[in-house]
This record gives sequence, C-alpha cells and structure tokens, in this order.
Amino acid sequence: MAKDWLRYDQMVEDALRGVVRRALTEAAVSGLPGDHHFYVTFRTDNPTVRIPQHLKAQYPREMTIVLQHQFWGLEVTDDSFTVTLSFGGKHEPLFIPYDTIVSFADPSVKFALQFDSGENAGDDDSENEDLESHEPTLALTKPDIRPALPDQRPAAKADGDAEAAPATGTVVALDAFRKKQ
Repeated sequence: MAKDWLRYDQMVEDALRGVVRRALTEAAVSGLPGDHHFYVTFRTDNPTVRIPQHLKAQYPREMTIVLQHQFWGLEVTDDSFTVTLSFGGKHEPLFIPYDTIVSFADPSVKFALQFDSGENAGDDDSENEDLESHEPTLALTKPDIRPALPDQRPAAKADGDAEAAPATGTVVALDAFRKKQ
C-alpha cells in the first residue's frame, strides 16, 4: 500500500472526536435533554488518563462510564473532559483526554462512534501499516451495546436506571469510501 502522507484516517478520526467534544459541551452547558445519555469507553492504561488508583486497578485496560442522571462538574476543553461520578456512593473525579476514547454512544438516538484503540500508536512509521485495522467507524443505527467484559462493564450508572438491552447495529467503515488502488 502506498504511504498515506496526509493521514486522512487520522483527520477523519480527529473530526469525529470533535462530535464527541460537541456533544459533551452541549451536555455541560444545557444538561442532557429527554432520554439522551452517553456511554463513553476509554483506555485506562494510557498515562494521560487520570482516575483514582482503585478504579485503575479494577479497570486496568478500558472502562466504560455512563453519563445520564448522576454526574457532576462536567468540564469540556479542546483536548479532554473532566467529570465527577459516583462509585460505591463516593464521588470520584475523572480526567479523560479525547484521544483515549475507544467508543462513544448515545443509545437514545441510535448513534455510536468507535475509534482506534491506540494499541498501534508506535507503528506510524511502518511502510506496511494496515490502515483498515484502525479506521474510525460510524453507526447510525442502534449501537452494539453488549454486556461488557469484567474489566469493561459500565462503571458508573445511576441507581434505578434500567440496563440497556443488548442490541446489534450496522457499523459503516469509512474505508468503504476510500479509493482503492
């Protein structure tokens, strides 16, 4: 494959992270209207993430949080957001850079984004890099929210909220629109 000097895949991923930033900004300014709620999965093993040590030990690789009824102090910046959630009745602050986000979903409107997990971050110089392996994807149907693995289950959910029913969705890989050579 020819070297992609302009890295369109990263440009698209950055633009889609802008969607996450804007949705969080709207929630910070106006709250979450109607049934809107966000599932945000992020890499806890990234050194830029700041979460309490006991949560990092419980979720050593990834963690999914739910922003719905009980969250406080949501602050959004150009490259990260902070939010306080309740874990076992104790309020804990979280600092999450956008580039550590693996997926974002708002099941109320059947919207989901999935991003590169960052596992191959050091492979940028590889001539044989498989770009398809980390294309951002966009789901415009019901997001695929399955019961999470033990270290990936939703970590903060307001008491009394109903669990999201497992559902499957159609994920459109942006690679489908790339010119093939």
